[in-house]
Amino acid sequence: MSLLTIFYILAAVTLATGFMTVISKNPIHSAIYLVLCFFSIGGHYLLFNAQFLAMVHIIVYAGAIMVLILFTIMLMNLNKETEPLKSKASVFAAVIAFGLLCFVMLATFVKAMPKIKASPSNGMDFQSIKVLGKVLLNEYMVPFEFVSVLLLVAMIGAVLLSKKQKTVQ
Repeated sequence: MSLLTIFYILAAVTLATGFMTVISKNPIHSAIYLVLCFFSIGGHYLLFNAQFLAMVHIIVYAGAIMVLILFTIMLMNLNKETEPLKSKASVFAAVIAFGLLCFVMLATFVKAMPKIKASPSNGMDFQSIKVLGKVLLNEYMVPFEFVSVLLLVAMIGAVLLSKKQKTVQ
């Protein structure tokens, strides 16, 4: 299977799962479609030979953020079907607007499609995890540590904000 075929399959999966995320009535199903969309985007990163970005994308987005979204959905109890029914005219107008938007975007992408040329290589692999680790932990050690402390403080703040106050009677 050629890379172009894999790209088209991943693009179709990304578009389909993104669309299903938006139109799904059940928020849990919507979250699952979003996870599938994140995995297909990770596949796009693999096609670009960016293995580290693909793994970080899957771990951060499909792992951590989707867990947070699911906890939020479960805490808010959004399973109630309380959305009022839309009129047929508004649904028809939304479908027409979506179709026109898709047509304009497709025409723009076809018109602006770049010609793919072979890029020259100097022998260094800047996408490898080894090079990225050396740069991150040598040149950018202090900002890396600051970000880790900032994330730890944000996590503690989120736990403290979500903690319920005890009422004294």
